[in-house]
Amino acid sequence: MSGYGIIASLTEPVLATDLRASGASPGIGDVLTDQTGKTYRFVQYNSGVGAVAAVAGNFAYLYAPSGVSAGASNVVTSDLSDSANVGAGVLMSAPATGDYCWIQTGGVATLTTALTAGADGNALTAAGATDGTIDVSAAVTDFICAVAVDASAKIVMLTCP
Repeated sequence: MSGYGIIASLTEPVLATDLRASGASPGIGDVLTDQTGKTYRFVQYNSGVGAVAAVAGNFAYLYAPSGVSAGASNVVTSDLSDSANVGAGVLMSAPATGDYCWIQTGGVATLTTALTAGADGNALTAAGATDGTIDVSAAVTDFICAVAVDASAKIVMLTCP
């Protein structure tokens, strides 16, 4: 985790004006793994057409305006209607639209919002969920972004890209 001047806190959003070309800031799309094996990705947040505010501990999805993906993978939103139902990870902070943040993409995470449905061991997806949440996968075509470890305690194992 060394090498980034602002990486000391994964739980603070990064204003666009704070990004530095000097290499002291992470680059968009940078991935890191901590000592416990959890993985994180540095992304930009977009509140989407529904102006869904970021909430630390809620799910974010790959931004796909009007649900149509253009292949962008470093911009995320919690506005499900502006995603292609592909879970990106759990927000570590609450950035404003246009700002940058870390999302957790792999490992065990505790969500802020309860699962829409499900039980321990269920595969989870954005399809059928509500803004900032995930739901039990109902179709083989659903993108699986997590597995419920302890559904009642909102603990999941992330499997995001």
